[in-house]
Amino acid sequence: MSTQKTALVTGGSRGLGKDMAINLAKKGINVILTYNSRKDEADKVVEEIETLGQKAAAFQLDAGDVKSFDGFIKQVTEHLKEKTGSPNFDFLINNAGTALYAAFAETTEEQFDTALNIHYKGVFFLTQKALPFINDGGRIINISSGLARFSFPGSSAYGSMKGAVEVLTRYLAKELGSRGIAANVVAPGAIETDFGNGHVRDNKDVNAQIASVTALGRVGLPDDIGGVVAFLCTEDAKWINGQRIEVSGGMML
Repeated sequence: MSTQKTALVTGGSRGLGKDMAINLAKKGINVILTYNSRKDEADKVVEEIETLGQKAAAFQLDAGDVKSFDGFIKQVTEHLKEKTGSPNFDFLINNAGTALYAAFAETTEEQFDTALNIHYKGVFFLTQKALPFINDGGRIINISSGLARFSFPGSSAYGSMKGAVEVLTRYLAKELGSRGIAANVVAPGAIETDFGNGHVRDNKDVNAQIASVTALGRVGLPDDIGGVVAFLCTEDAKWINGQRIEVSGGMML
């Protein structure tokens, strides 16, 4: 039976999730990642992880479709049982997400419900359904956002849902402590990815404005984040629990 640890990363086919998956592999951790629609991108990440000497697999998941979670967990645990002899894994990283930029006064109920299902309800119930298969001593890492601490117009729904995830994470830390499972939040600042159709990466004005309010003087890049998530899955981080770690280069200090 394998003594190697395994992480499940939602939304691991591109952007921040891809960087997390690769950094986990560099720490000697096997990775299961999910993708929503781009199987080709997910397969490339799997290949990259395998070239690093770790095992990897990709499964389709709509992170906002709670009814699909039982089937997804069954797929993942059967795969693990076949490959390792145990259906269990060690680390759950709830990263999958979509952007929602809309003024408070103009946010529709449909937009709200779609975001809520992915960013809060999905995180709550995927974690709940995964829990029987997370090894004692494991870790849960929920990805939040700087927008739960500071406010930019247009992110009221998204930012408040991330705030809910941060409170939930403290409850997870409290309730799962008896199993030795730590739960923490990593909250990126603004990052240059294709998130929100490249909102931060491709809009020069947005990019310059964010750089101007960031102590380190630039916008974040995907490789600023993945290493922090991987660190939280190592023994070096074993005493960090119930914490929010913002990785923003010092935004809005």
